Amino acid sequence: MPHTAPNPLVLFSFPSSAELTDALANFIVKAQKEAVEKKGRFTVALSGGSLPKQLAALINHPGVKWDKWHVFYADERAVPLDHEDSNHGLAVRELFSKIPASQPQPTIHTLNPEYLDDLEELADQYEKELIQEFAMKDSARFPIFDLILLGIGPDGHTCSLFPGHELLSEEDRWVAYIEDSPKPPPKRITFTFPVLNHAARIAFVAADAAKADTLHTVLDEPEKGLPASRVRPAHPGQLYWFVADAAAEKVQFARTPFKL
Repeated sequence: MPHTAPNPLVLFSFPSSAELTDALANFIVKAQKEAVEKKGRFTVALSGGSLPKQLAALINHPGVKWDKWHVFYADERAVPLDHEDSNHGLAVRELFSKIPASQPQPTIHTLNPEYLDDLEELADQYEKELIQEFAMKDSARFPIFDLILLGIGPDGHTCSLFPGHELLSEEDRWVAYIEDSPKPPPKRITFTFPVLNHAARIAFVAADAAKADTLHTVLDEPEKGLPASRVRPAHPGQLYWFVADAAAEKVQFARTPFKL
């Protein structure tokens, strides 16, 4: 019997990757429109993995206003920006490099490669980027992103927040570093749960059928405490999952028909 979790979330499931990516693009553009109308800019954070590929439908979407975008990375690897392991490098290859040069370009906030050998300073510098964008404009204890787009690992991790790691308990820092990631590369920086859970909207994207067991645990058994289950924005109803039917095969959580 389908059920809902104590803290509400919305689950959209799609029979094909094309339907998923089109719906996701329309969802993002709606979030962008509302943010720009309200405050003149759209703040969004991306994770890596397969997520940038799922954003391809944005390239030719007529509603995208790239010049209003302020893009951050929800986590990043401590490697040069053009390295094959860099989330920024991946986003450039899969998304940003495909924006026609004739169009206005987004503002992209990357880590500072000068501090790759000093993880604490690397995290501090990226936190300062967030402070510059948010604290000086919004006067908030934590940044309130218009949208954070996340993926999920086979172990239930999201960003660089891994099961059983001490960073799951971080309550003060906006950006933390990890030097013992169980998934290579080991050195990374990541948003913390307070930042994730202050977002106006969060959308997880999962299209891989191999993650069916993980999605079942995250969505149907949140009491097991996998990192992705701990993402619960303070704004009720503003947590969304965009998944392929194959990835949601074992999920009992009730689906919602997608509409804007």
